[in-house]
Amino acid sequence: MLVYNRSSKEITEDIFKNLRAYLSPGDLLVINKTKVIPARIFGKKVSGGKVEILLLKKLDDFSWEVLIGGKNVYKGIEIQFESSLSGVITDVLFRGKRILKFSKQVEPFLKTIGQMPLPPYIHKKLEDQERYQTIYAENEGSAAAPTAGLHFTNELISELKDYGIIFAEIILHVGLDTFAPVTESDIEEHVIHTEWCQITGFEIDKINKARNENRRIIAVGTTSVRTLETAYRYRTPKDSLKAFSGPTDLYIFPGYKFKVMDAMITNFHLPKSTLLMLVSAFTGLETIKSCYQHAIQENFRFYSFGDAMFIF
Repeated sequence: MLVYNRSSKEITEDIFKNLRAYLSPGDLLVINKTKVIPARIFGKKVSGGKVEILLLKKLDDFSWEVLIGGKNVYKGIEIQFESSLSGVITDVLFRGKRILKFSKQVEPFLKTIGQMPLPPYIHKKLEDQERYQTIYAENEGSAAAPTAGLHFTNELISELKDYGIIFAEIILHVGLDTFAPVTESDIEEHVIHTEWCQITGFEIDKINKARNENRRIIAVGTTSVRTLETAYRYRTPKDSLKAFSGPTDLYIFPGYKFKVMDAMITNFHLPKSTLLMLVSAFTGLETIKSCYQHAIQENFRFYSFGDAMFIF
């Protein structure tokens, strides 16, 4: 784990199981309880030809926004899957996306026909699919894991709770657009991906209490950051955050002023990604470059199954 102190501007190294050393009783850790679904499925066009489908976003009981690999997949094309499941392309979107309407609800079939949708830079199939889930994953809906949470173990969480650390739970279902690079020369012109998120009243009370008592709010992962900062949009006139459920298109890049979060745990992200921009907004662009250069020199591991950063 790389540790960056924003006050002293000091970069140090440690191991993640020593996280408690950087926390104080009363600190609030915000975790994302989303669960990755086996969203990669394979089918065959009735007219012939195999297709690979990645489920991105559920639109209603039967229709999904999907990403499709294969030739000549137009509107009206019918696709047959294993068992008695089939589907029809009902609309063609941009960047290879389609709307696919299944003949039945697809979720019951995913355990038998679905595979875990790993990020594009991971080419080897996982023998243990649970490696791509956090230990607290509960609410199905993500096409990718909130990977900062992969560092936690049940033993570490128990230790932190015994120490007086409080946990708040949010949900943000991660879409694969998370990994889409920013290609625009002006980063402000980039269109951010929209993801569904939720904070219940019970959890928002914990967050408001921590804010009122000036206790640190520490986001575990960029998904927790975006959800917390989205909650600020729904605040009351007295600045209290409110429970909410719905889409967020919050785009955080350098210049953004954080309203809720005080510290964050994150991984090392892909170049030109919105995730890297979010972290840069918290530390400063030149600082994050220095941190990444240090990580490279010290052979830190990057990306989903890589090492962690604690920034406070």
